[in-house]
Formats: sequence, C-alpha cells, structure tokens
Amino acid sequence: MLKFRFIHKSRIVKGVGSAILLLAVWQVLTGEVFVKSSLLLPPPSEVLSEAIYVAKTGDLAWHILMSLERVALGFGIGFAIAVPLGIAIGRFRVLSDTLEPILEVIRPIPPLAWIPISILWFGIGTSQNVFIIFIAAFFTTFVNTIAGVRGVDTYLVWSALNLGCPKGRILWKIILPCALPFILTGARVSLGVSWMCLVAAEMVAAASGLGFMIMDARQLLLTQRVLVGMLTIGLLGFLMDKGVRYLEQKTVAWFYRGKIT
Repeated sequence: MLKFRFIHKSRIVKGVGSAILLLAVWQVLTGEVFVKSSLLLPPPSEVLSEAIYVAKTGDLAWHILMSLERVALGFGIGFAIAVPLGIAIGRFRVLSDTLEPILEVIRPIPPLAWIPISILWFGIGTSQNVFIIFIAAFFTTFVNTIAGVRGVDTYLVWSALNLGCPKGRILWKIILPCALPFILTGARVSLGVSWMCLVAAEMVAAASGLGFMIMDARQLLLTQRVLVGMLTIGLLGFLMDKGVRYLEQKTVAWFYRGKIT
C-alpha cells in the first residue's frame, strides 16, 4: 500500500512538473523568441487573464453547461439504445443476420458527415447537436457490447442451463457481468468521441456552447479566448475520461485486478 501511494504521488508530481515546464517554455517562446504578435499565439499570462475575465462574467460557465447538457442527452440516448440492441444482436442469430449488416453499412459514416442533413432535419440548435452526439456515442458502445456478449464463455451458459437456471437469470448473472468490461470500455471511448463531435457541431450549428465560443472568439480575433475554450475542452475531456475509468475500476474490479491503469 505504501509503495502504491508513493508511485501515485510520483505520477502527480511528474504530471504537474511537466505542465509547469510546458507553460514556462510557452511563455518564453511567445514573449521573447519566435511569436511577437499575441494575435497568432498569446502567452499563457494573457490566456489566464482572459480565462479569469470570462469566468467572472459567467460566459464560460454558461457555455460549459450548455455543452455538458448536450453531451449528457446525446450520450445518454446513444448508450441506452446501443446496450440493449447490442445484447440482443449478440445473443440472437436472427437479429444479427437481419440488423447487423444495415448498421455496419451506416457505422463507417463519420458523425460529422451527418451535420448537413441533420441541420435540414432539426435546424440549428440543441436537437441537431444532440443528434450528432447520439450518432457518435451509439456505434462505439454498440460494437463493444456485441463483442462483450459474444465473448462470454459458452461453457458458463451451458452449465447454468443444465442446472436449470432460467434464461432471464442467465442474462443478468452471467452475460451482463462478463460483457460489462467491454460495455464500459465502449462507453469511455464513445464519450470522448461524443465530446469531440459536439464541439465540431457547435462550431457549425449552435448559438451557445464551447464550440460556439471558440468560433465567435475567432471572428472577433480574440485568440486568447479561443485558447481558453480549447483548454477548457481538454480539461473537461480529461475529467470525463478519469470519471469513466474510476467507474470501470470500481464496477469491474475483478477484470482490472493486477493490471496497470
């Protein structure tokens, strides 16, 4: 336990140290050496000043809340549909033969390619953004769910059936627990993809959100605000990923026991 705490603290120190070093190099290069115009790349001091300003005005919090709301809706709907559908297709051959080919044709289409037609369907606003996030979240979780269900050891299922276990109980006691690590991994990946696609969708078809804030700042030549938006996106994405990883480790600890995370 003591060794683990030491390693954990060492990682934190190294991470903080590298971040401070990066900021110092950035400050020196933008202020003294290469970039003389803050319009091209403002130094960290200007970015921090702008971050404090937009935080005080409440604009940053408003855009963050709007983006998070859209991600929660789109990801939640995508996850809620992808998991049961993936389980059904993974378990039943008839559904697999009928639906999987159609979904596999749609799956390679990038979520951002849906933006033009989604604007025609939903207009500009939250509904269109949520639809793009739904597309981004659905397929990754869907594919991972199918892989998890099909990867369940058939001997476990046969043994349970031979012992008289009902099929519904087999689903809850064997198939879902075995497939859960794959489902959560798919959720983690799809959440990151959803976040990236949301920002791109907001740049094109939204009047709020971090993507809109970045595009609006670009038009006003506020490069420091553009960087504030970009860094906020990176930080929120990092925190989301850490949250899902924590959920993975707590929910399926048996799967991650002995693995480096």
